[in-house]
This record gives sequence, structure tokens and C-alpha cells, in this order.
Amino acid sequence: MRLRRPAGRDRGSFTAELAAGLPALLVLLFAGLTAVDAVTTKATCLDAAREAALAAARGGDGTSAGTRIAPEAAVVSISVQGDRVTATVRAPVRALGARLPRLTVEASTVAALEPGSPAPDVPGTGSPASGAPGTGS
Repeated sequence: MRLRRPAGRDRGSFTAELAAGLPALLVLLFAGLTAVDAVTTKATCLDAAREAALAAARGGDGTSAGTRIAPEAAVVSISVQGDRVTATVRAPVRALGARLPRLTVEASTVAALEPGSPAPDVPGTGSPASGAPGTGS
């Protein structure tokens, strides 16, 4: 026969520890899930920037090539400097929680203009990029 210990001063301590520790555990869980989402979005932005830079370097429309792969609500921008094309993709990452601010991840890649390809169009100007080979400038 075992003797039972009478309830002492530590009665209910598990409930108090759970009440103090559970919010901290949930914050860590939300932060971890947000970090995983941010890393996944960054990888997708890098893929989209790579495709956009390669398409623009070949004389195609880099913005539409990057937009096809980019995450939702991403902004794809192309710039041409000399014989190089730089593609940058920025995408928002929503932190888990309705009122938390959004994070923005960015990825950019550079590609060399291919010889003999037409100069890529820079969005917003309606003309081939200045300084690109074959444009006569």
C-alpha cells in the first residue's frame, strides 16, 4: 500500500507554467512559419529574377518572363547598363498574424547581353535601352 502525499503548495503549478509558456511557444511557432515562408519566397524571387535577366539578355521581354514565375504581388524590374542586364524581383511576405507588418524580400541577378540579339526594351521608356550594343548610341 502506498501512502499518498497530501496536496501541498505546488498544487496548480502546471497550469500556471502552461499559461506562461504557451504564448511564448505560439510566438516562436509563428516566427518559424514566417521565416520558412520568407525563405521560400526568396527562392522563388531568385528563380524569377534569373529567368527575367536571361530573357532580357536574349532580347525578349524579361518583365513578363519574370512575372510568370514570381510570387503573387511581386514587382519585377529590369535595368540595362552597358552590356549587362540586371533583373530585380521584390515580393511581400505576410507575417502570420493579421496586424503584423509585411516583410519584403528581394532577389536580383545579372546576365550579359548576348551578341547579335536585339537590345532589350526598358519598361517605361518605350525604346531600346541606351548604351546597349547595337542601338547606335
